Amino acid sequence: MAEFLIIAGYSGAGRSEAAKCLDDLGWFVIDNLPTQLISKVAELAIAKGSATNHVALVVGAEAPEETLREIVLLRGVENVNVRTLFLTASPETLIKRYEETRRRHPFEEGNGLSEKIKAEINRLKDLRGFGDIELDTSALNVHGLSERLSEVFSIESSAKTLQTRIVSFGFKHGVPNDVDLVLDCRFLPNPHWEDELRDKTGEDSAVRDYLLGKEIANEFLSHLNSMLRLIMPAYQDEGKSYLSLAIGCTGGKHRSVVVANELEEILHNLGFKASVTHRDIEK
Repeated sequence: MAEFLIIAGYSGAGRSEAAKCLDDLGWFVIDNLPTQLISKVAELAIAKGSATNHVALVVGAEAPEETLREIVLLRGVENVNVRTLFLTASPETLIKRYEETRRRHPFEEGNGLSEKIKAEINRLKDLRGFGDIELDTSALNVHGLSERLSEVFSIESSAKTLQTRIVSFGFKHGVPNDVDLVLDCRFLPNPHWEDELRDKTGEDSAVRDYLLGKEIANEFLSHLNSMLRLIMPAYQDEGKSYLSLAIGCTGGKHRSVVVANELEEILHNLGFKASVTHRDIEK
């Protein structure tokens, strides 16, 4: 089966950088492909004798309606698995990137950089809503983007296995905006109020032992186990290949870190690949 990835997103959010990362991962990448040629490329990829079965197509923001139509048509083609990656970034980040590089924004509508960015965001809202995977690159450099894409699109990983990214965070630092599920564990006993644990993190065994010694924490994890046992196979049956899950506490150093690590173990025991990032552990 041919794997097709459509890469769309805001100008300045990293489409070209994503193309380079996927090329390094072994995908056959075509940047700035005219929308009307998407179907033709698909025909060549599934043709008998084709050596190209992982194709990534980077599309611009000029014709989102045509891109949507092509994606719908592709999903009806036999022996083609189609996914859409939509790259976003905050308007402030996009403005900063364009000002730093002194590049001209390609979108024609609007007067001035800020208006052009707002106009493009509005133009792409339907295509964004159609994306299978959304990735906010506001806080990512090229290396961080490469790591995130490798987690999801490595050819060596099984295309049939639902891969999960787990992020621990602190609510006081903001909720991650590029995740599918958000869990709140602020109801658990807080190690911060224990003098001997305050300066440690959830990676330390003393903090883990403290938290997992509480009945409510173990009951919470038991319910999470049951939930994941239910939803993971269901997501996979629906064709979802990537799930991002965030678990938050107040500061992102203690409770959420412990729970995130436990979730990774639960998913591993259920037969699913997972990676863990502790976003705010050093803050």
